[in-house]
Amino acid sequence: MKTRFVLSAKRFMVMVTDAISTVVAFWLAFDLRFNFSIPEIHLKMFYSTLPVLVVVRVACFWFFGLYSGVWRYASMNDLLRIFKATVLSSFLFFVYVGFVYHLIDFSRSVFIIDWFIIVCLVGGSRFLYRLFRESYPARAGRERKKVLIIGAGRAGEMLLREMKQNPRMGYDPVGFLDDDRAKKGLRIHGVPVLGRIEDLTRIGEKKQVEEAIVAIPSFGGKEMRNMMQLCEGAGITCKTVPAVSDILNGSVHVNQIREIRIEDLLGRERVELNTEQIRRYLTGKRVLVTGAAGSIGSELCRQIMKMDPEQLILFERVENELYRINMEFSHAFAGRPYTMVLGDILDTRRLDRAMEMYKPDVVFHAAAYKHVPIMESHPLEAIKNNIQGTYNVVRASLGSGVEKFVLISTDKAVSPANVMGATKRIAELICQGMNSENRTRFIAVRFGNVLNSAGSVIPLFKEQITKGGPVTVTHPEMTRYFMSIPEAAQLVMQAGAMGEGGEIFVLDMGVPVRITDLAQDMIRLMGLRIGDDIDIVYTGLRPGEKLHEELVCEEEESLKTMHGKITMVKSPPLDWPALKTRIEEVMSTADATDPAMVLDMLKALIPGSTGAGHG
Repeated sequence: MKTRFVLSAKRFMVMVTDAISTVVAFWLAFDLRFNFSIPEIHLKMFYSTLPVLVVVRVACFWFFGLYSGVWRYASMNDLLRIFKATVLSSFLFFVYVGFVYHLIDFSRSVFIIDWFIIVCLVGGSRFLYRLFRESYPARAGRERKKVLIIGAGRAGEMLLREMKQNPRMGYDPVGFLDDDRAKKGLRIHGVPVLGRIEDLTRIGEKKQVEEAIVAIPSFGGKEMRNMMQLCEGAGITCKTVPAVSDILNGSVHVNQIREIRIEDLLGRERVELNTEQIRRYLTGKRVLVTGAAGSIGSELCRQIMKMDPEQLILFERVENELYRINMEFSHAFAGRPYTMVLGDILDTRRLDRAMEMYKPDVVFHAAAYKHVPIMESHPLEAIKNNIQGTYNVVRASLGSGVEKFVLISTDKAVSPANVMGATKRIAELICQGMNSENRTRFIAVRFGNVLNSAGSVIPLFKEQITKGGPVTVTHPEMTRYFMSIPEAAQLVMQAGAMGEGGEIFVLDMGVPVRITDLAQDMIRLMGLRIGDDIDIVYTGLRPGEKLHEELVCEEEESLKTMHGKITMVKSPPLDWPALKTRIEEVMSTADATDPAMVLDMLKALIPGSTGAGHG
């Protein structure tokens, strides 16, 4: 309970205040006991014992940490510490008087009266100071914004308390809005619950509200979108607070109010991981990640480092990106065991040397070409990188005795309509086929688009909006699955932990999102109006693009797993020897001068593929 203590001027003044309170309480105890007429003999006893009481009381207050807190944040925990400190100091003082004076000429009731008064004085002074600061907060040199707090639950109460205790936030909370009818009319720290969320426009105008802050952790994407539209109609800025779980675990603070993000509107739930299961195959192991500086690869590396591997090997072919992630890791994971390796998965000698040198136990294969339009124009490069590259990493992994191999796949591998999807489907087949004849356990993890990845639609829309538009969408009804990069990386690790070999796991991507809705949401998030400030233009589907993506092939069966956000697909049996021969034929002709011939071979490999490619 004893803590490091530095005696500042403010703390010294608090100690002096408590010493004076001790004198006043002790005097009043005698006065009340003797009906304001203290006999001479008891008065002598008062003066002779007072210095001891002051020293004992201040020492006990220091021991229980009463001089480490801040009065403006006084809480029930502080009151409990005051109670303990006063009980201990009164007991020690009682022992002292009994030992030195044998309690002769000392009224025992004085101890009880003194204890009661000192609790009131010390506790009351702290809580009155807090009440004064909350009732008359300093303006910190600026006018405070009138705000409505959306949600009168725990997060809302925490936010209000922070606003009252920290006037530098610049907020004047005028009330709460909450859809729980039972809360209407209630007051939380003196601030009323004014009505339901649908009353925002009326109450906002009446109270001259400038900002609404959402403090409801359970708000999904639909609710957040409705909230944003309500605020837009009322001319009120809409913001939100971090999740209560993040606030409680200390990773963020409740006063970190932020703008609404596109992730909030998509409503992705927090991922729950079986950390113990993940640690069993990553902690103390050597882990290699290909494409380690890419969007998914780099996040995988960050998450893997949290699992305390023996060594993390970041294999990347783009020098600038490897430099960037090395700079990040040198600060974030200083002194931790990681190694940067510059290399290309098409360079088999470099790959083999890396595998032989570091002998990884686990490999995450994230290196791939992923942009559909570019791969349609360069189909042979897609075949080299996504098929030959995967084959090279698989072969090198087998040669170095890798225990588990996890392939990062894509929803575009399902009934592929483009070269990129077809090559990723073949990469899945390579992993399934190789698993049947080797000790290494091969697993593929399939998922859709990730938010804010390099070259994805969200950074593109941001750039277009910043430049004044127009925002380009290929088709008004186009939909895509989305999840955040950290969510995808965490679930990939979880799927890797669950895999026994030969499985294709599919991550729960939620409900498909209309790209038009996404564009409209982003325009609103940046404070603009569709049509007035910026237009949305439809450009037509590009070669190889689907209107809607799928996550499971027609011939596959979807099975539940122990994790609610991960399913497993059961595929028809493979004739791997025959399929392997055909895949090797495709790879051997990837340098052909006639791409059409190679593409015909690619289509023949994938039943249901409509990928064409050109170039």
